[in-house]
Order: sequence, then C-alpha cells, then structure tokens
Amino acid sequence: MYSFRRLLPYLRQYRWHMVIVILSSGVITAMNLVNPWLVRELVQIIRTETGDAAVNRVITLAVLLLVVFILRSIFRFLYSYIAHIMAYSFVDTLRVAVYNHLQQLSARFFADRQTGEILKRVVNDTRDMEPLIAHYIPDMTVNVLLLIGVGVILFTLNPTLALLTLLPMPLLFFSNLFLGKRMRTAMKDASGRLGTLVGMVQDNLTGIREIQLFTQEKREHERINEYSGQATKTLLYGLKMHAYLVPSIDFLTAVGLVIVVLFGGQAALNGTMQVEDLVAFVLYLGVFYQPITQMAQMNETLHVALTGADHVVEVLDFKPDVEDAPDAIDPGRLHGEVEFKNVCFEYNERIPTLNNVSFKVMPGHMLAVAGPTGAGKTTIASLLPRFYDVASGSVTIDGIDIRKMSIRGLRSNISMVLQDVFLFNGTIKDNIRYSDLSASDEAIIRASKAARAHEFIMSLPQGYDTQIGERGVKLSGGQKQRLAIARAVLKNAPILILDEATSAVDTETEAEIQEALNELMKGRTSIVIAHRLSTIKNADQIVVLERGRIVEQGRHQELIFGNGRYQRLHEAHARLN
Repeated sequence: MYSFRRLLPYLRQYRWHMVIVILSSGVITAMNLVNPWLVRELVQIIRTETGDAAVNRVITLAVLLLVVFILRSIFRFLYSYIAHIMAYSFVDTLRVAVYNHLQQLSARFFADRQTGEILKRVVNDTRDMEPLIAHYIPDMTVNVLLLIGVGVILFTLNPTLALLTLLPMPLLFFSNLFLGKRMRTAMKDASGRLGTLVGMVQDNLTGIREIQLFTQEKREHERINEYSGQATKTLLYGLKMHAYLVPSIDFLTAVGLVIVVLFGGQAALNGTMQVEDLVAFVLYLGVFYQPITQMAQMNETLHVALTGADHVVEVLDFKPDVEDAPDAIDPGRLHGEVEFKNVCFEYNERIPTLNNVSFKVMPGHMLAVAGPTGAGKTTIASLLPRFYDVASGSVTIDGIDIRKMSIRGLRSNISMVLQDVFLFNGTIKDNIRYSDLSASDEAIIRASKAARAHEFIMSLPQGYDTQIGERGVKLSGGQKQRLAIARAVLKNAPILILDEATSAVDTETEAEIQEALNELMKGRTSIVIAHRLSTIKNADQIVVLERGRIVEQGRHQELIFGNGRYQRLHEAHARLN
C-alpha cells in the first residue's frame, strides 16, 4: 500500500468531502442495523401479543421502518454524490500533478520511454483510481462499521451460535489472500503490457506513412495482434482468479448460514433460543457476510486501482537529473559570453560523448560546431540550456556556471531553431506567439517578416489564423522552419542555438531560410551545429569534433588549408555538390 500512502497528500485537500462521506456511511450503517431489529420486534409482537395494542405497535414499527428507509435514501445520495465529487476531483488534481512533474523531468527520462507509455500513466492510470476513491474506500468504511456493529449484535443474541458462524472465516481469509495476490500480479502485468501496446500504437500512428510506404501493414498487424493477445491473456488470468474468488466466498458464507440453520433451529425447537432471536440472527448474519462478499467482488477494482497507483508513483518518485540548486539565482538578461571548460559528458556509463571540450564565444559572435555524425555536436546544443548536466567541467555564461542559475532564468536567455521543428496543433499565430504569450499581433507580423515567413502566411486562406494540424503536417519543411525562426525572433533572446535548420530543404528554400537566419543572428551569440559547411563560412570561430574531442579550431579560411579533419569534410561536401 506504499503507493496509496504516497498519494494521500493529494487527497487531503478533499478531507471535508471525506468527513461527509464517513458521517453518511455511519448513518447508513445505523439504518442497516436497525432494520433486522425492527423485524425481530415484529416477530415478537406476532408471537406474544394480540388486540389493538399489538396493531398499534405494528403501525409504529411500520412508521419507524419508513423513517429508516427515508433517512437511508437521503444519506445514500450524499454518500454516493460526495464520494464521486471527491474521487473525480482527486483524479483531476493527480493528473495535473503528474503532468507538472513530467514537465520538470530531464531529457534522459523521455529518451528511455515511449510517449504512449507516458500518456497512459497520465490519463489511464490516474483514471483507474477513481473507483478506489468513489467506491472502494467509502464502501470499505461502511463494511467495517457493519462488521463491527453486526458482530456485537450477534454475540449479544447468542454467543455460542456467533462463535460457530466464525468457523468459515479462516478459509475466507486464506482464499482472499491466495487468489487476491495472484489476481493483483496478473493485473499489474496486464497493465504493463497494455502500456507497451499503447506505446507501439502511438509509434505506428506517428509513422503510418512509413508503414504504408514500405508495405509493412501485415508485419505491424501481427506485432500489434501479438502484444494485444498477450495483454488480454494476462488480464483474463487475473479475471479467472477473480472468478474463483467470488463463488468460493459465496459458498463459505453459505456454510455459515447452514450452521445457523442446523444449530439455531435445534436451539429454537429446544426452547433455548426465542424464535424472534433466531429470525434476527439469520437477518443479521446476511448483513454480516454482505461486506465480506462485497469486498471480494471489489477485489478486481482494488487491484486495478493499486496497479494504476504504482505506475503513477513510479513517475512521481522519479527525480529529475537536472534541477535548480537550492541557492539558484535568476540571472536576468545575459550578455551572452558562453564558455565550455573541460566539459565531459556521457549518455551511457563508460561510453563518453564529449571528452575535455573547451571553447569560448564572445557576445554577439558566431561559433560553428562541425564534425561527422556522432561526434557530439548536438550534445553541445543540449548542454547549454541544461537539458542534460555535464559529467565534469563546467559551462558558463557571462562567467556564471549555468548550474548556479535557475533553469527558467537560464532558458529565458536561449532560443533554439532545430532541424526537426516541432509545431503545436493550432494556428500559425499561436505557434509563433508561443515564445512570448504577451506579444501583440503587430509584433508577430514583424517577427514573421524577419523570418521571411509573412509572404507565404498571407497566401494561406486564413493567413495567421490558419490551422496547421498536428506537428504542422499541413506545411512544408521550409515553411515550418521559417515559423520556428519567427518564434525565435519573437523571443529575442541573447543566445541562439541553430541545429542546422537548412539541411532538409531544397536549394531555393535554403537560401530564403539562410537569409532569415542571418537576420536572426545579428547581435546575438550564436552556436551553429553545422551539417552543410557552406552555412558556416562566415563564423567567427569553428570547432571540429571527432569522437567527442575537439581536433581542430579556427576560422573557415584557416581550416580548409589545414590538411586536417575540416579540410576532408570540406572536400567531401564539395564532391557532393
């Protein structure tokens, strides 16, 4: 139950709802305990009394029963409605809390997990806890109160008979423990398989064009069918355990009734037990076993909810690799002097990505990072905004170690235009404004003009209000790049990171984007990850990486005649063009 205890703080804000539910459950329990006793009184009246006095007592009992049913109905409404308010509010609070925590986690967390699996934990696993809060916990409260209340009454009516009815209890406990444990294991396994399945479906839907292009529909169908079948098989095993549990508990509770009929019937015949007491005992025994049966029937709900809680807590307990230091400062707007000092970094243990990398970029200057694929170029772009932290060495801006800055303050000084542009499902205007939500329409237009995007935007049917679809699917690659540049222009940060924004477009579009990038880089410290060397000829400084080390450093004109790695890259690039 660690997971549930871990989530209790999110439930505490609804404690007054819980108080109302518990009070209502107390009243409901009292009414349920009164009913059999009134029936006992009725049997006693019929057996021992006659005349008008008896009729009047029966009428009084009927009125009392009516009052009991009215009160029970009123408090059942409060019990059910308030419990659902509490449950859905708790799920809403928890879902938002999980999402907020995910926003604080580092890039390493997301690199190791499928988006579909994470999505399941935010939406499905939090939703699975609603029955736990709305039904299981309130019902458990009523059931425990009923067990205590009925137990006291049964021992009051006939202690010997009450002890005899407890004989099936060890078997009830054992079957619940034995079968319940297997059911929960199966439910947890099925939930994990379902998370994998959701991730696979999400991947396939994202890559549906590739599946269709390479005619892999049959293969993907077989994969999804296999994983779906495994999840279903595991789930059905858990449900089979549940199917064993419920009838076994029904049978064992029925054995208790058989004991009462056998021994209680003989006691009534022998005159050692009144008939009305036997009738009351049988009625109360049904109430006594009802909570046990109900708890067994809700075992499935409990195990699904606890599995969801386990998955949610796994996310909430995951600590970000990158977080603010206790004494982190807000640096305000920085000048943009960037320096890497003996930086080492590795994604995986014993596999270094950067090894003792050092360079310095003055404010307003342009640094280009060149090298073959896998040399560590993009890693440099990820370390500056602290998507990852260095393993050793330091990264400073204006002489301040970025680990001493608040993450929010640091990233407010950095703009990025990446090769793989991400755009949100919305309008063009909304996507450009994302970097500055307070920007006016006029500022958005100015940024678009600077990014050479205004002309194509105005050619669209709804202009800036055009819906671009998920990930900007309705736009070309060059159009998406220019929107990303406009977004960076609007942010107006002093430091700019460009992960070669022109490598995936045609020559004409490349010229337009490069013109926009040149406009964007004016007056900003720029770090350019170079795939096409033609875009970095005018860089103030070029560093050449190979296997995580800087092997050359200088300007373009110096390096192309240096008979080194850069010259070979330049010659290879020239042959391709």
